[in-house]
Amino acid sequence: MHILVNTGGGDAPGLNAVIRAVTLSGLRRGWKVTGIRRGYHGLLEPPSEGLIELTRDKVRGIAHLGGTILGTVNKGHPFEFITEVDGKKTTIDVSAEIMRRFREIGADAMIAIGGDGAFRIATRFTAMGMPIVGVPKTIDNDLSCTQATFGFDTAVTVATEAIDRLHSTAESHERIMVVEVMGRYAGWIAMHAGVAGNAHVILFPEIPYDIDSVVDRIKKRYASGRRYCIVVVAEGAMPRDGDISTIGTELGREVRLGGLAEKIGHYLGERTGFESRSLVLGHLQRGGSPTHRDRLLALRFGAAAVRMVEQGKFGHIVAYQPPHMVPVLMEEAIAVMKTVPLDSDTVQTARDLGICLGD
Repeated sequence: MHILVNTGGGDAPGLNAVIRAVTLSGLRRGWKVTGIRRGYHGLLEPPSEGLIELTRDKVRGIAHLGGTILGTVNKGHPFEFITEVDGKKTTIDVSAEIMRRFREIGADAMIAIGGDGAFRIATRFTAMGMPIVGVPKTIDNDLSCTQATFGFDTAVTVATEAIDRLHSTAESHERIMVVEVMGRYAGWIAMHAGVAGNAHVILFPEIPYDIDSVVDRIKKRYASGRRYCIVVVAEGAMPRDGDISTIGTELGREVRLGGLAEKIGHYLGERTGFESRSLVLGHLQRGGSPTHRDRLLALRFGAAAVRMVEQGKFGHIVAYQPPHMVPVLMEEAIAVMKTVPLDSDTVQTARDLGICLGD
């Protein structure tokens, strides 16, 4: 059997561990394993440039490394492929060419590692006849049907360590420190890192915030003698009567979230009269070695994906439903975004600790 593997969307710590597990599990069964470079792009390029045969030597010692040895793209939609015609950027559908190349190289199945965007693409290729098994990857932890996605634990660890470091400098200068974390439209990173890092305010998408409530809480904190404040904001948090903060679009299509920490920091400084600073952690949360939890989870995902290929469970993703890895239909996995439940114990813990959630 000949299986392909690719990594699509934003990178996440643990991708290389999945690739290693897929490769070793496939080779153990006597299969050939080929990696596609840069998402699906590698199938549009000469084989010497776009494909890499994955051997034991190729994946030796990569499980602890960040990034992906295959490379990835988050603007490589095969059904809306961006190209330039007569000096102008336009989109074309290259899916038929990718299907032709898939068959031409004698591939039997594809293991697609990605998030909701990658799986939406995969469902369309599945409908065209490509046998695909998906492996869920996103630091945002917003895919339903799986309790966790690899990369999330590492992102939370990085964010928590950053918040820990900010406490001392904020207290020394009696400042309001506003920290922006990733997560897009879900507040998992903000909530977990904020609670673990002893933040005083956490703003996240699931609770539209009232900035006056935040101002009031900070003033009371300073008045009590605790003259500094750590505010954690998810990039997708939004005010009750306002819009999400954006900084343009990606090539005219996908909205880019950002700029919220600077806006809130400036506003809080003006309204409270206290000095404020803002910090955007950004891609620090994506880089570096995965934590042991993410590494183990990624290895389990990769091995389970090969077992699902062996069982013919195409059109499914591997879902972590402790203590097992189970197949879930791709359409079901991307039907609903997994957001932070407002009745969850973590949210209740934040409230019991006196953390302001903006409401």
